[in-house]
Amino acid sequence: MIVSLRLQHFRSYSDARFTFDPSVNIIAGPNASGKTNLLEAVQVVALGSSYRAKDAELIAFDAPWARLDAQTQAQTRVVKLQAGPSVTKTFEIDSTPLKRLLAGRMLPMVLFEPDHLLLLGGSPDMRRAFLDDLIERTVPDFGTTRRHYKRVLAHRNALLKKAAPDVAQQLFVWNIRLGELGAQIARARAKLIAECNEHISRLYTELSGRESRVELGYLCKFDPEHYESQLMHKLEHSLDVEIARGYTLYGPHRDDMSASIDGRLVQEAASRGENRTLVLALKILELQTLERVHDQKPLLLLDDVFSELDSERRKALTRFVQSHQTFITTTDADVLTPYFGSAKVIATTLAEPRV
Repeated sequence: MIVSLRLQHFRSYSDARFTFDPSVNIIAGPNASGKTNLLEAVQVVALGSSYRAKDAELIAFDAPWARLDAQTQAQTRVVKLQAGPSVTKTFEIDSTPLKRLLAGRMLPMVLFEPDHLLLLGGSPDMRRAFLDDLIERTVPDFGTTRRHYKRVLAHRNALLKKAAPDVAQQLFVWNIRLGELGAQIARARAKLIAECNEHISRLYTELSGRESRVELGYLCKFDPEHYESQLMHKLEHSLDVEIARGYTLYGPHRDDMSASIDGRLVQEAASRGENRTLVLALKILELQTLERVHDQKPLLLLDDVFSELDSERRKALTRFVQSHQTFITTTDADVLTPYFGSAKVIATTLAEPRV
């Protein structure tokens, strides 16, 4: 839980201090008044980076540096950004300096913003990112595996574009490594989806008020248990096609996640309401998974998402958020306050945002 936060030269804030309620905090104000900038600062304190901007963009215009000072229940956390040709970012936790915020030092946190409502109907990249981001925050060393896979994939694609006479020999070692790392990613995704399937129908039924059977599936061309050998075989026998296209056609970067409600694929037959209810259920599952793994209630950040939901889904989401420290942005606090027994309203203005 974050008790207080000071922002200096961060985004639209020159110097502002905020104190937060341990339950629900409604950040209200007109557009371009700093609501999302404050939400972003909470995420940078928790995870070390922003969900919508590069580090250089976090420093206020023409400012030489930016700084965030946060007090949690257990520690003091500081983030410093120094402008320059290459922005430097450093951290302090209880006065201990850190060059980077590794997974074990992060605060568990879930972000829900309007783009996430496209999760099931949008690009497969979104669904892969949803799975991999959650695994990275719950499985030790998965982040390293994920980064190594991306590097190997980039090397392999570069070789395919060159199409040198001995490309098959050059690719052999990269194929082995791609198979090893790809198998680890595929098995982790399949395991997470199986765990989600234990709870997703119950959550969806609670949110929708209608008994339903929901099932998630992992869409890949290979058996996760034999992923290495099957992927290797496919890569070796697809070389000519991959050279012609200039990129790798098979591997977890091409896999996807499916979702069905009562046997009907969401992407093909779900209504807008069913789609949004299932996305809500997935975000709540993310919240509950992080809480179970870390034995700590995650922060919940809702960036203008209530405006995208109807009254029934707002009520359903409200039942889950009040047991977590929650930060909600809105242009109209009066619309949200009836859904909460008590909430702290933080008003922002077009000039200097303040409590």
